Amino acid sequence: MPIDITTLEKLIHEGIPDAEIRIEDLRGDGDHYAAYVCSASFVGLNRIQQHQMVYKALQGTVGGELHALALHTSIP
Repeated sequence: MPIDITTLEKLIHEGIPDAEIRIEDLRGDGDHYAAYVCSASFVGLNRIQQHQMVYKALQGTVGGELHALALHTSIP
């Protein structure tokens, strides 16, 4: 079952409260998204660690409800 954008945003905000988030449904199918996450919490972390924070916030939905995620992280 696909996951909706609102749920994705909610999960990320719960895990990274200060995050600014923009999510795009790449195919209109609820399975392929691009997520742009900007957070001061990423300061001092490398890109892999930043992505790990987002994946942790998504609580295991990647590879299940969420088939594909193009993840872009940045620091404000």
